[in-house]
Amino acid sequence: MTTTNHEPADWLTQEAFDRLTAELEHLSGPGRAEIVDRIEQARSEGDLKENGGYHAAKEEQGKAEARISYLKSLLRRALVGAAPADDGIVEPGMLVEAIIAGDKTTFLFGSREVAGDTDLEVYSEQSPIGAAVHGVKSGESVSYTAPNGKEITVEILSCKPYSA
Repeated sequence: MTTTNHEPADWLTQEAFDRLTAELEHLSGPGRAEIVDRIEQARSEGDLKENGGYHAAKEEQGKAEARISYLKSLLRRALVGAAPADDGIVEPGMLVEAIIAGDKTTFLFGSREVAGDTDLEVYSEQSPIGAAVHGVKSGESVSYTAPNGKEITVEILSCKPYSA
């Protein structure tokens, strides 16, 4: 999937899109104001070189601004909607059961943001395993070269649309 400007598109459920939009609104508004208040409070305490509260607030501000930038980019290029067709083909938004290097595992194929707070393993289309399994049908096997140089075999047992 790509968007019209050739950026890779991320499939998101409506629930994930709404949750991320709300997070962006909070971080850009009240969240940003809270951090600025903490920075000002810490700044008023004196010497900034030895002011742990100031440095912690500035670090938090940097992390928040990075998350805001990431969310804006993700939401701009997101494809939102119903899960893909239940056709047994690995594509973004599918919950995949596979045997990877001899171990049976279940993972979500797509964006970590779709999985939310679950402890579900997620592989993106850009990951080595994701690139290898994208478009593979249930019952098929593929192999790919891992970053460490090892050849890894993946057998797709099943895949079905993910629902949160």
